[in-house]
Amino acid sequence: MTRRVVVLGPTASGKSDAAMAAATAVAGTEIVAVDAMQLYRGMDIGTATPGIAEQAAAPHHCLDLVGPDVEMDVIGYRAAYDRAMASIGERGGRALLVAGTGLYLTAVLDDLRPPGRWPAVRADLERQPDLGALVAQLQHLDPVAAHRIEPGNRRRVVRALEVTLGSGRPFSSFGPGVAAHPPTDATLIGLRWPRSVLGERIDRRVDSMMAAGLLAEVAALRADGPGLSRTARQAIGYKELLDHLDGLVGLDEAVATIKARTRRFATRQERWFRRDPRVRWIDIEHDPVAEASPPVVDALTR
Repeated sequence: MTRRVVVLGPTASGKSDAAMAAATAVAGTEIVAVDAMQLYRGMDIGTATPGIAEQAAAPHHCLDLVGPDVEMDVIGYRAAYDRAMASIGERGGRALLVAGTGLYLTAVLDDLRPPGRWPAVRADLERQPDLGALVAQLQHLDPVAAHRIEPGNRRRVVRALEVTLGSGRPFSSFGPGVAAHPPTDATLIGLRWPRSVLGERIDRRVDSMMAAGLLAEVAALRADGPGLSRTARQAIGYKELLDHLDGLVGLDEAVATIKARTRRFATRQERWFRRDPRVRWIDIEHDPVAEASPPVVDALTR
């Protein structure tokens, strides 16, 4: 069985840098991105997709899978992950998963097999502007799922209702889903920063992305082809800069919104990962590479 080690953490935590240092230190290590946005081509700056030099230094998988106009979900990602793991296994390699998307990580670690899709049902639900009404409907049809899902998470509420209405059985009946943390062969290592320090790192990261040409990247996507799919538009930074390019907000306001949304997103990532008792947390003080890569190397070489 292919050895799996996971480096996880919120955005701007330094997990990618720590993983790269470990991968280049241990021969045969290949990196698998577990990220819902790095799988889109042409969205490299805003999603912090590893560049040409990083990909040359260590093999990478599950990057740039589809165009930005394609809708992608955990089912599509799982298929790509399975192909990557089979390829790594054929070479006798080690898989180093770099995870920022909790649902995708749960799917691959715990063999989560999501229910199917019912597009017509979903379309009807998406037309309901009142999230409170959707939550009430879910509470009536599937109180177990309603209890598990944060009432402000419209995407998950809609998905639970889509499955419940489309399949004719409660969403919660498809298994414990993300609430369970069964034993796993993988080693999970998480990077944790003080909240205030992580916020400062996020602000600097957004500034660096802008300096690297994020606005030009968004403008190119806007001018090229059919635009961004519903799922691609969930990537922070793109909607805000599209609004700026459409003349709806000033650039300073758009950048401030990106920073605020990224901070909130990091909080949600931390909340998701903290629920998993299998994670070994590394409290980073100064340097994520120096402080987190040694335990990753140790896990890869056991």
